[in-house]
Amino acid sequence: MVSKLDNVLVAISDPTRRSIMSRLARGPARISDVAAPFSMSLTGVCKHVRILEKAALVRRTRHGRENVLHLTPEPLRDVARWITTYERFWNERLDRLEDFFIAKKERPK
Repeated sequence: MVSKLDNVLVAISDPTRRSIMSRLARGPARISDVAAPFSMSLTGVCKHVRILEKAALVRRTRHGRENVLHLTPEPLRDVARWITTYERFWNERLDRLEDFFIAKKERPK
């Protein structure tokens, strides 16, 4: 079974989807405006948007005939928490490595 965290990690693993999120961080936008800078079809951009929606990173609303996209960054908090676990792990490792080199430097030759 795929977790919410898995969906978010899949969504943010692609540079096109990260670019879409960056654009939406400046404010809501029509899907056609979001698609404009990309050298792919609107259908291709819509596939990326659906992956972002599945991860709950983007919400789509309709205004008449237009689809407007909104960034919903809350799922990134789960990613941040998960990464923090490994940050502590690497900080402890790096502290031990630093202690090793300090001890090696202080030893007489």
